[in-house]
Amino acid sequence: MADEHKPTKKMAANAEKGLKLRDKFDRGGTAAGVKRAKQIADGGPMSDADVKSMHSYFARHGVDKDGKAHSWGDDEDPSAGYIAWLLWGGDEGKEWADRQREKIDD
Repeated sequence: MADEHKPTKKMAANAEKGLKLRDKFDRGGTAAGVKRAKQIADGGPMSDADVKSMHSYFARHGVDKDGKAHSWGDDEDPSAGYIAWLLWGGDEGKEWADRQREKIDD
């Protein structure tokens, strides 16, 4: 398997939305999340290491959907976790990372 994976347009749209919400509400995501969002939004190829990182992020942060501060999925008062999730490509990013991870030989 080539060490190259292309994010989807929906992932790119989610990442761009996450960046806009982060700017507007001044919360959500880390420097790593912002860097990943820009990489996804640019649509460039992603390495096996990028896919593994995304897969690990989503595995750790699914619990963020249960947070009580602000609201998951609410664009008027989004939780920090929701914004961060979008930075990494959103639900489509998780599904994509899961599929891509299965293709990688360790």
